[in-house]
Amino acid sequence: MSDFIGTKLTMNLGERSYDIIVKRGSLENLYQFARLDRRVAVVTDSGVPAQYAQMVADQCKDATIITVPQGEASKSFKILETVLRQMLDFGMGRGDLVVAVGGGVVGDLAGFAASIYMRGIDFINCPTTTLAQVDSSIGGKTAVNLAGTKNIVGAFLQPCLVVADPDTLATLPPRHVANGLAEAVKTGLIGDAALFELFEKGGAQQSVEEILYRSLAVKKAIVEADEREAGCRAALNFGHTIGHAIEASRGLARRQLYHGECVALGTLPMLESPAVRARVRRVYRALGLPVRIRYDGDEIYSHLVHDKKAANGAITLVKVKQPGSYRLERVPVEALRAVIGEGIG
Repeated sequence: MSDFIGTKLTMNLGERSYDIIVKRGSLENLYQFARLDRRVAVVTDSGVPAQYAQMVADQCKDATIITVPQGEASKSFKILETVLRQMLDFGMGRGDLVVAVGGGVVGDLAGFAASIYMRGIDFINCPTTTLAQVDSSIGGKTAVNLAGTKNIVGAFLQPCLVVADPDTLATLPPRHVANGLAEAVKTGLIGDAALFELFEKGGAQQSVEEILYRSLAVKKAIVEADEREAGCRAALNFGHTIGHAIEASRGLARRQLYHGECVALGTLPMLESPAVRARVRRVYRALGLPVRIRYDGDEIYSHLVHDKKAANGAITLVKVKQPGSYRLERVPVEALRAVIGEGIG
């Protein structure tokens, strides 16, 4: 067992600074960290155990629970409008609060709703999946999808607070846990060699709180240095350029790959050392993540052309030679044809 004790990080962004709580039992004690004496819209999805949203609502003076369908399809304008209408019907004003209780989809959707309702109201993120707790819950990116392109319409809205309660992970299936840990492996590769080595030692399940803390600490430092992704924040896209294209592929729909699984696959071509690539593959196999895939290279390339990070025919790649460090390389999008080929592994 890890001897790591739950703690607090602070995202230092001047007037937009906020605390990140990593502690067991923190969700049922949200009232200790947040002002809940106002109207609160608790947004969740049908795949999240209902008791988590109810746990938050019970701590509020006046709350409504808004439940959207589970899955990436809920990151749409149709569902966004449904959420906004329910907020309006509830009589929410500029001094009120949106709380997301769920995974990355819920956080993206609820955060975007909060960012545009009355030109912006307070938002708290309570991630309940490994993926959201290690990565997507902090940083301020909110979005929905459009025309098959992920996160193409959105806004930056820093939350007032993030509460990551590891107890909520107990209800996740093993594949969902591994899906989130893929993002933590990514984080170790770009910014924390000791975090990556923790995975190599095989103690991930026993060290989940330390993994959460170390992953969030790396991302926090990057966001503080580059909140709007004008420079080093691009490092967080490691594995995502090809990973998002794999995730969007209709030809791979039958595989039903999760986001973290796609990111894991997307990291492999960006590893510049064969020895490091072999080490990463061993970690992925141990976690139950995929290490090889075949696809239609033309389809994958078509998604890369429309990647929101591509501009003027070029795209920035994040490459890793040794765990704990990275470099950014601007390349013509056309050059990715040779990189993606017809598969990975």
